Amino acid sequence: MASHSRPPYALYSILTEASKSIKIILDGQGSDEALAGYCKNIYVTIEPGNIISVEDDGRGIPVDIHPKTKLSAAETVYTVLHAGGKFGGDSGYKVSGGLHGVGASVVNALSEWVEVTIQRDGGIHHMKFERGRTIEPLNKIGESKKTGTKVRFFADDQIFETLEYEFSVLENRFREMAFLTKGLRIVIEDLRNEENPKKSEFCYEGGLNSFVEYLNTNKEKLHPQPIYIEKDGEFPVEIALQYTSSYSENIYSFVNNINTIEGGTHLEGFKRSLTKVFNDYARSHNILKDKDNNLQGEDIREGITAVVSVKVKEPQFEGQTKTKLGNSEVTGVVQSMVNEA
Repeated sequence: MASHSRPPYALYSILTEASKSIKIILDGQGSDEALAGYCKNIYVTIEPGNIISVEDDGRGIPVDIHPKTKLSAAETVYTVLHAGGKFGGDSGYKVSGGLHGVGASVVNALSEWVEVTIQRDGGIHHMKFERGRTIEPLNKIGESKKTGTKVRFFADDQIFETLEYEFSVLENRFREMAFLTKGLRIVIEDLRNEENPKKSEFCYEGGLNSFVEYLNTNKEKLHPQPIYIEKDGEFPVEIALQYTSSYSENIYSFVNNINTIEGGTHLEGFKRSLTKVFNDYARSHNILKDKDNNLQGEDIREGITAVVSVKVKEPQFEGQTKTKLGNSEVTGVVQSMVNEA
């Protein structure tokens, strides 16, 4: 196979799957826990030998016996497809970054080995897998008053042609996730080089406002503070935008903290509303006369930096890379919200 100058996308996907911010799991890992308000800290470590460790202080993956599989709930999550964030029906998540509950089991299948340590219900529980198969079922190995989940894994070199991670790629991804989950602290460390360890820490109380300010760091702003719009409800929506003297538009869109690089219905609603608001204002204030054509959307978006983030309970993705939101009902929700704001 041809070599790549940087690790293939798939290798980063397994890491992204694995921490849910990185997106591992349901009742215990990463940004699903953070979205639900339970997890405050996520620690990601690239250990010597490209072993990945992900630890959080969420509630811990459930350890009781799953009624259908007769295995522990934790083992079920790692060995059964579609046993992710919604399993049991009482995970407490209004929304989840996971699409179909496959994150943990996919990480397991794509790793040479995975070991999981869970602190929950007063105990410390441990299990281990090799290439998707359980070699050590869940056992209680100690007592603890803390809660959280720690996952260590080594990607399978029979599947991936390179196991080298680029720190800067992961650093950018986790910075992005910290912006999207207000107040969540993400720490990433690279310990592969003892003489030159690397560490970055991200936590942004300003959320999307901080994200836009970061994107506009070296740009001339046309108004000092980003415009911030937030609405709860069936589809919680958060938007921050700021105009600069730049000629280009710079819009990022997310669904459940997943970067929808191909856009979709949420971005369409935002763009439509922006065009409508500007034209309605121009007409009502006689800036545009009856004989004048409407302002065009691409002209209105010139110089804009915006982040559009929505939470959808059952997202439908389409497009070549499955990163385009297809839920039609989201368009109207975003459009009416921006119009009103």
